Amino acid sequence: MAGGSIPSRRLTVLSGPSGVGKSTVVAEIRRAHPQVWLSVSVTTRAPRPGEIHGVHYFFADDAEFDRLIDEDQLLEWAEFAGNRYGTPRRAVLEHLAAGVPALLEIDLQGARQVRASMREARLVFLAPPSWEELVRRLVGRGTEPPDVVERRLATARAELAAEKEFDLTLVNTSVKDVCRDLISLLAVHPSDD
Repeated sequence: MAGGSIPSRRLTVLSGPSGVGKSTVVAEIRRAHPQVWLSVSVTTRAPRPGEIHGVHYFFADDAEFDRLIDEDQLLEWAEFAGNRYGTPRRAVLEHLAAGVPALLEIDLQGARQVRASMREARLVFLAPPSWEELVRRLVGRGTEPPDVVERRLATARAELAAEKEFDLTLVNTSVKDVCRDLISLLAVHPSDD
């Protein structure tokens, strides 16, 4: 990392409403900063074409997911659209212990679970420039029927109301600027110790 900084041992969690651009931001961070570790989630949903087990997700059946929950192997987990998603605890702890900058991209429910179990985690809320812009992005996808879009908008309203629960808000007016700010957060400067 530039500027004489050393890797952080503090987990950074990125969350925000659907359509705000979390996946786009994370893809850019992965491209430009491969030293940042991004957790790979476990999911019960079937792989989509091109998805690779262990790269995009760890695919598990319901029994395996139940076992992970029972054995407290997930840092957080949530159900979404009939499938479950979770963050493997051990991988997060191992990367943090090694001083590797670690980033989770998860939903509001997951961010709350991380906050409950890892008080030291830094929760970052990714906000849209405006409500109108978020609506434009969700409707503009054109990939979902109107009733699904309406459910997503209702969920987004609730998620936006939770912004105050986060340590920091970044407004996604520019993916480049958000990435720069997140990379800055993932470093600990010697003067901050």
